[in-house]
Amino acid sequence: MTIVFKLSDNLKPAVIKYYHDLCLEKKPPYSVFQAKEADTTITLYESGKIMFQGISADIDAAIWIDLEKKHNNRIIDLKTGKELKKDKSSLEPKKANFDKYNTIGSDEVGTGDYFGPIVVSATYVSNELSSFLHELKIMDSKKLTDDKIKEITPKIIAKVPYTTIILKPSDYNKYYQSDINMNKIKAILHNKALISMQQKMPNYDKIVVDQFASPKKYYEYLQGSKEILKNITFTPKAEDQCLSVACASIISRYVFLKEMASLSQELGMEVPKGAGANVDAFGKQIINQFGQDKLKEIAKLNFKNTEKILN
Repeated sequence: MTIVFKLSDNLKPAVIKYYHDLCLEKKPPYSVFQAKEADTTITLYESGKIMFQGISADIDAAIWIDLEKKHNNRIIDLKTGKELKKDKSSLEPKKANFDKYNTIGSDEVGTGDYFGPIVVSATYVSNELSSFLHELKIMDSKKLTDDKIKEITPKIIAKVPYTTIILKPSDYNKYYQSDINMNKIKAILHNKALISMQQKMPNYDKIVVDQFASPKKYYEYLQGSKEILKNITFTPKAEDQCLSVACASIISRYVFLKEMASLSQELGMEVPKGAGANVDAFGKQIINQFGQDKLKEIAKLNFKNTEKILN
């Protein structure tokens, strides 16, 4: 498998630092470096293009494609490496004012964490609640500390109708296959949460989803689903523009933190978040104390961390 895409300038230093210790002595012409991580070869060219080659190329490339979306608002197709053009007919203008609408919004947490579940929530926010939520300084949960999340979420759920879906790692590992990637799983979970919320609160004006794939691709992921919710407004950085998406993000984070706390209590030690070197060390400790089957139960095995832990 080979994936090539143009890397944004602001991510180049992070890529170079990340692969510094894995660089090969010889590099191809016109390249900045070539690195080898397990069965994937990574080459960054002077032109700015980065190439991933190997069995797990999609997993390695997905890390940086995710960061392109987060930091640069670029939607890059994982299979082709091409940047997807925004579907203007289904996107609200930047800095859209959703406060005047009664909206249903959804967002997810846990897709970048090796341990713990994926949590998707959908909420309904009426325009009457806008002032209350702005007073709480609602924003994307990634910008709030865990303590702040724990403080404000009970105030939100006391007034905001919501629904939450939790996908345990053991179930995630059953679903994830070569033809069922992370984005497809996210699309399926968002669709389920939104349908549930729509049934609870049918008198809404708009349904808003933080765009993680093009609208066309999103609906392709849902082919075969019994019920598919249409007329969605896909908006980049929707959690910064739409209060229902921001609330969904915060509630998802709150539930994720509770799940991680419960898992930590079960294991008798704090489970680390993310997918860094500390996660690898913790994974080895899990195998030593509880065996490999426990890792299958609490971790997303398609992550690169699994190879490092088992090796």
